[in-house]
Amino acid sequence: MPKSQNAAMITKTQLIKMIEDASDKGATKALARIGLHDENAVHDVKELRNLLDGWRDTRKNVRATIVKGLTIAVLSFIALASWSEFKDKL
Repeated sequence: MPKSQNAAMITKTQLIKMIEDASDKGATKALARIGLHDENAVHDVKELRNLLDGWRDTRKNVRATIVKGLTIAVLSFIALASWSEFKDKL
């Protein structure tokens, strides 16, 4: 018997449907393993995103504050050095 007659034939549409079903089942299992399988999962993900956004904003603000502090320190040092030079000339 030729090999092609022994093999099951499926259409491209059937193959796509099988792949979609398998991926849906896999995604469902993966979400269940990490605890995101119930109706509260949407709220949990939104809360996690809000926490991440807050963390990113905080990190950005800390960096900006450090840069501002360093700038003020350098400018203060320059002002102090200038004042000291000016004071010595009086």
